[in-house]
Amino acid sequence: MDSYRHKGMRSKLVDTLRQKGINNPKVIDAIGLVPRHLFLDKAFEEWAYRDKAFPIGCGQTISHPYTVALQTQLLDPQPTDKVLEIGTGSGYQAAVLSHLCKKIYSIERHKALYRNTSVLLARIGYRSIRTLHGDGYLGADRFASYDKILVTAGASTVPDTLLQQLKIGGYLVIPIGDDDDKTMKRITKIAVDKYEEEAFGVFHFVPFLEGTEA
Repeated sequence: MDSYRHKGMRSKLVDTLRQKGINNPKVIDAIGLVPRHLFLDKAFEEWAYRDKAFPIGCGQTISHPYTVALQTQLLDPQPTDKVLEIGTGSGYQAAVLSHLCKKIYSIERHKALYRNTSVLLARIGYRSIRTLHGDGYLGADRFASYDKILVTAGASTVPDTLLQQLKIGGYLVIPIGDDDDKTMKRITKIAVDKYEEEAFGVFHFVPFLEGTEA
């Protein structure tokens, strides 16, 4: 399932990410551990360890490895963290986070992706990830509050619900913008209803939509 050849290709990917500025050794190690080819259709297996996005169905994509690594690095995940991910997609980002955090809750709005990815994650051993089918704009209040929240789709505004579910001192990493190109933002909750915001470059994401899809 994860051959020496795959591990060799993953090692080259890790080198590429280092050259692009990913410098958190724990993030690099996590990327090196996750078999990205298992999260893609067999047709894309030969290209799984290139820094490219690929379609995964339902009009969604698996993000570039650099984007996954950067968002993870900005999140600064700690071993005791409880993390909420908005946009499960293929499950790849959640798998990376699971090597770094205590508990991952991940919401997917597309029921077909939710079902398929939930089965995949369990089958390949990522059982610490709790997948949910729901509206990411609403977060997951029943498991709140969260040390970190990560949004893997491009939003036009920051949902207030997610900010309310974030612990004081926690980070929300989210791509924000009014067109296809989104600015990667890290929002730090420094007190109740008080936040600081940082920007980290422009990226392209599928849109962050309200509601769910059957």
